[in-house]
Amino acid sequence: MRRRSLLAVAGAAALVARPRRAPAQAAAEPVDVLLVLAIDVSRSIDEDEAKLQREGYRNAVSDPVVVEAIRGGMIGAVGLAYVEWAGAEYQRLVLPWTRIAGAGDAQAWSEKLAEAPRASLSWTSISGALDFSRSVLAEAPFEATRRVVDVSGDGVNNSGGPVEAGRDRLVAEGVTINGLPIVNDRPTFGRMPAMPLDEYYRENVVGGPGAFVIVAEDFLSFGVAVKRKLIREIAARPGPARRWASQRSISSIDRPKAATPSASRSPTMSVLSR
Repeated sequence: MRRRSLLAVAGAAALVARPRRAPAQAAAEPVDVLLVLAIDVSRSIDEDEAKLQREGYRNAVSDPVVVEAIRGGMIGAVGLAYVEWAGAEYQRLVLPWTRIAGAGDAQAWSEKLAEAPRASLSWTSISGALDFSRSVLAEAPFEATRRVVDVSGDGVNNSGGPVEAGRDRLVAEGVTINGLPIVNDRPTFGRMPAMPLDEYYRENVVGGPGAFVIVAEDFLSFGVAVKRKLIREIAARPGPARRWASQRSISSIDRPKAATPSASRSPTMSVLSR
């Protein structure tokens, strides 16, 4: 009898001492697209232009039309990460991954961006921005069938590794890179680029399934370009076909009509298919 009691006590102690099995890791929350917004903050962009860039993204993400596009997806949500970059030594995750599934989420994201501090450094490393965006995508806490890096800037790659190598690494992993070059007449470091910036983006920066370039003719039209670009990226809509060209160049173009005194300039939009 005493032996049975001792065995029972020992068995109970073993049950108490046995470590509990860790619960299975929860599945990642789904979104329609993972979107890294990578914004140029190099010294060629002054304080007023930097504000216009941020306001462009703040207003676009919280715009009712963009929110409607988000809610119209199969899942009805997107994952956003906001990155600022300059030379090869500077990339910063300003706003970490955030799930946007409605107007409240979009407005809260917009307010956080307004409060975030801003830095400005020399040089322009698009290659550094692409490599950093690749690492940000790798750490995304959401699951998505589409992954997009959206690069905006006003100059060519002049710091760090070749931009084509960074592009090709992302494209090889199934990531789409879209571009929003900001065209102005001001030279970078006293020199004008060898080719127009929009052509440079098409040839060297963008790539992957459905990649496209939307051109902001200047910083004042930047907000309009951002809104149009976000709607296309979220809804994965193709651009209007106007002209087909070689595989490495533009395959469809939608250029605005000549401006009139009563009409404002609209951003040039083009699509690149590989």
